[in-house]
Amino acid sequence: MIVSIIIMLIVALIVIALWVSAVQQHKEKQETERRKDLTKQKKIIEESEDVLLNSANIPMSDHILYVIQRRIYDALSSMVQLSPTSKELKNRLKESKERLANKPEGTNGENLALPDNDKQLIALIQGIKKLRVILRSEHGKGKVDSQVFVAEDKRLEKLQLKINIESQIKRGLSARSANMVGSARQYFEKAYATISAISYTDEYVTTKRAELEGYLETISTELKASNATALKKKNEEEQDDLDILFAPKKKW
Repeated sequence: MIVSIIIMLIVALIVIALWVSAVQQHKEKQETERRKDLTKQKKIIEESEDVLLNSANIPMSDHILYVIQRRIYDALSSMVQLSPTSKELKNRLKESKERLANKPEGTNGENLALPDNDKQLIALIQGIKKLRVILRSEHGKGKVDSQVFVAEDKRLEKLQLKINIESQIKRGLSARSANMVGSARQYFEKAYATISAISYTDEYVTTKRAELEGYLETISTELKASNATALKKKNEEEQDDLDILFAPKKKW
């Protein structure tokens, strides 16, 4: 009898130990998932705030600013649910909610001063690409109206095209001023190929295509004139050599 009781107690202890272990593992798994989710939401917030910092360099409409700030608010809401005792997160969520209530004001202007530094120019283009990715992601989640998404994505696409074209033209003009005609032609040709591949036509595309055609035609004329001058000079030099070769020998 006593042996049976001991065996039952041992079995009970084993069962309890297994249950405690399973509960502990479940809690650890939940904590791991919670931390992963917190890290994910934190990354979303940091990425969105980086884009907002670029608002001084990239023209952003009211819609775009609202989408980004709403993205931050949603991420903070998730973090508060994951860490309900965090006063810091609750304060940040409150501030984010107030910013949304104030309806952020952006700009639809397309005027953009291109940076002279290549690194800054690359950062600007990458900022626009990241902004388009965020917009597409939020639209996929159903948080951006389709008409708004199409209009804003098209605007950003045109802005990206403008930066590309204007930077190539700027480099081409600089090369031309330095008498690097070959390099200038390459920049203009690259810009012309880019703008010619655009499926739509508007005032900017039409104007820049005509402008680039003018640059290329001028360079072509200059190169032809330069080649003709070089050929004429070469023929004259060859003729001088022949004159010297067949000239009558002087008698001393």
